[in-house]
Amino acid sequence: MSEPAPQPTHQSREEFLTARQLAAILQVSESTVHRLARKGRIPCVRITPRIARFHLQSVRDALDGVKRTRRGAADTAQLSFADLL
Repeated sequence: MSEPAPQPTHQSREEFLTARQLAAILQVSESTVHRLARKGRIPCVRITPRIARFHLQSVRDALDGVKRTRRGAADTAQLSFADLL
């Protein structure tokens, strides 16, 4: 008889934020968060066309200038996470 698979713990669960929560952390408006996501400056997960969630570490990486590929071209972020604090 095999043992049951271990249940994921709260610590292993990825935390995703709403635009309002992310805006509070970054000290910007919700509309700025939505605009940055719409322009591809920060990554988001679309749950529905009107609902998006944000992974904080991925957003920080994007704002800190980690290179990413968009439409086949390497790009660096113009914004810095430090600029938003």
